[in-house]
This record gives sequence, C-alpha cells and structure tokens, in this order.
Amino acid sequence: MHTQTTTQRVGIVGLGYVGLPLAVAFAEIGLEVVGVDADAKKVATIGSGISYVEDVSSERLGSYVGTGKLWATTNYEALGDADAVLICLPTPLNEHRGPDLSAVVAGTEAAAEHLEPGTLVVLESTTYPGTTREVVLPILERGGRRVGADFFLAYSPERIDPGNRKYTIRNTPKVVGGITPECTRRARELYGRITQETHVVSTPESAELSKLLENIFRGVNIALVNELAILCSRMGIDVWEVIDAASTKPFGFMPFYPGPGLGGHCIPIDPFYLSWRARAYDTTTEFIELAGRVNVNMPYYAANRVVRALNDEGKAVKGSRVLILGMSYKPGIGDLRESPSLKIVELLRRIGADVGYHDPYVSVLPEWGLSSVGLTEEELRASDCTIIATDHAAIDLRLVVDTASKVVDLRNAVRRRLNEQSNDPLPPNVEVL
Repeated sequence: MHTQTTTQRVGIVGLGYVGLPLAVAFAEIGLEVVGVDADAKKVATIGSGISYVEDVSSERLGSYVGTGKLWATTNYEALGDADAVLICLPTPLNEHRGPDLSAVVAGTEAAAEHLEPGTLVVLESTTYPGTTREVVLPILERGGRRVGADFFLAYSPERIDPGNRKYTIRNTPKVVGGITPECTRRARELYGRITQETHVVSTPESAELSKLLENIFRGVNIALVNELAILCSRMGIDVWEVIDAASTKPFGFMPFYPGPGLGGHCIPIDPFYLSWRARAYDTTTEFIELAGRVNVNMPYYAANRVVRALNDEGKAVKGSRVLILGMSYKPGIGDLRESPSLKIVELLRRIGADVGYHDPYVSVLPEWGLSSVGLTEEELRASDCTIIATDHAAIDLRLVVDTASKVVDLRNAVRRRLNEQSNDPLPPNVEVL
C-alpha cells in the first residue's frame, strides 16, 4: 500500500509529445519512471534510447534508459508499483467533429485494473470541462474505491509547445485542480518537483476549461487576422503592413498573424470541444464556432491563391508542378498533426496539380506516396509555383526567391527574413497571403 505522499515512482500512460517529455523530466529529478504505450514500436525505440520527439534528445533519453530510471512497456501491469499515474493520451475529434475520448477511456480502464491504494491519477489530455469527474472518476471508482481515500484524482492540462526552447516543462506554470482538496495537494506536490510554479484552481472543471480558453483565445484572434487577410487581398491592402503598424501601439493590442490554417493538436480542435460541451447546456458558442469555421476555410483560400498565381502566369493548375516548402504545422519540427499543408496537397491534387514538397523534418508522406525532394535550383526551376507553407529556418529563402519563377508566401517569410525593412517591396515573383 502507498502510504507516503511524496511520489517515488511515476507511471506515464501515453508516450507521445506530452508523455515522453514528462517521463524524462521526472527521471531527471531522480524518480523511477515507467511509460506505458500501446505502440510496441515506440516502446522498442525508447528501449534503445532513441527519441522520436524533438523536445527530447536521444542523448538525454538514453542517459536515463541506460540506468533503469526510465523504461517503457506495453503492459499496464507495470503501473502497479507507481505512486502517481499520468494519463497523456490523444483526444482527437471524431468524424462529426465531436470529442473522441476512446483512447482516454481505454487507457484509464486498463490502468485502473492495476492501481494500488493511495495512487494519484492525473489526466493531462486536452478535453472538455467535466471529463475528469464524469468520465475518468466513475471508471476509477468501480469495485467500491473512493476518491480522496483509496485513490486521488486531478486534472492538469498539458502545456507542451513542441519545438519551443524558451518555455519548457520547467518554466511553464502548471495548472492543477483536484476532485478533493487532498487530490489537489498531492497533484501540486508532484508537479512542484519539476516546474517552477504551480497554479491551483478549485475544481478539475476550471483546469479543463483554462486549457480550452488558452487555445481558443489564440484561435479566435488568428481567425480575425485570417479574415482580415482575405479582405485586404480584395482591397489591395498589405495585411502584414497593417499588422506591423498596429503593433507599434504599446498597449491594448497583441499581434497575431494570418496563415494557411491552424495545425497541432490543440488550437484547431479545442473550439469544437467547447462548442460540443456547450450544447449540453442549451447554449451555442457562436463566436467561437465562427472562428473555427474561418480557420478551417484557410487551406481552401490558400489553394485558391495558388490557382490565381498560376493563372496570372498564363498557366492552368492541371498539369502544373507545385512545390510546397514545409509540411509540418510549425517551424523547426516534424509534427504533422492537423497541418494545413496536408489539406493544401489534397486540394491541389484534386484539381490536377503535380504536387511535390520539401521539408527537412518530414522525409516521407507514405499516405500520399511522396518523399521530400532536395531544395535545388533544378527543382525550383522545374516548378511552376513554389509555396512557402511553413517557415523552417533551414530553408534557404534566398535560393528560393532568386530561382523560383513564382512564389506564394503564406507566412510572410520572405519579407521577414530577407527584407531590411518590413515595408520594403517584395520581389516581383513573390506574392504574400
């Protein structure tokens, strides 16, 4: 039986972009960490000391795997000795854009079979308010267990930003909200060992909604500038110049930037989680849903800009070679989750374009039968249109601008990286979103 409140052994359920960095963070402070994942390939890779997550180097991971401080398995029985179990499983949308909690439910049920009395369970997966209390808690209470006595349950939203070197687990405050005060205290004590600051809220529901608010805030403001970008294009006004000008105001304004759509797990998905939950309370989140629709439409708008750019050159889309630079959803990583570049590939192929791509972080797209091509003068000259979809620093934009016949810059990368002044004229072969 677990009688101590200070955790010595941590179990992590789900070893993806959230779970693996957490596992290493706990190993670094001397705790024993066991990770459980249904993917045997991931488990084997970790066992070899090789990391598949950009935020965790293989050297860093291997130093703990090699000492036995951190190990991975597909067997949930390994959680039996854990003082705390963190559930870090994916929560995608289903085909009707509603919450798909099947992974969380299955993982919780499997973990519940092996929990010892006194174990702290924390859900980290992004979800709608009420999930911890209404979905996870009843599973853990099966068989007569009581929360706050036989086990402890809290919610602490993940705040992992893949590729962010400035804000990490260590210096990003951790929000925690437990079912009971003792649940909250234990969760705060656990996370306080790996983060500089923990912020306590009164309920799991507050913690769950805080995560949605963080990302909906970004999504709504990005939708605003995306809509403005479309309007500015029709009005012949440079939206990037407008944003730069507004950003000179030292108060009351925060710049957001347009783009071909939203990627990653959180920002494109979180608005739909909240709007789905709101319907259970006979409420519609019209403002949030509108923002979601605007952002979902952006890959279509981006593809249309490519069509227009080719038309201006007297070329039909059908049969034209289009080279997309950047397939991941953000710079510096290979994360393809909800990447708008994938939708752009689909849309351009649908109307007959011959699409290729270059991405230093994404070597193959097996579902499309594509591999990353080299960024060479020959490849750029052979392309009728080159799209800058993700502004990877490793991409030589000078080569692109000097060689490509037509460039559609969906990220304002050329101006930001090559122009001395933000309002310098663009090269004649470059168009911005």
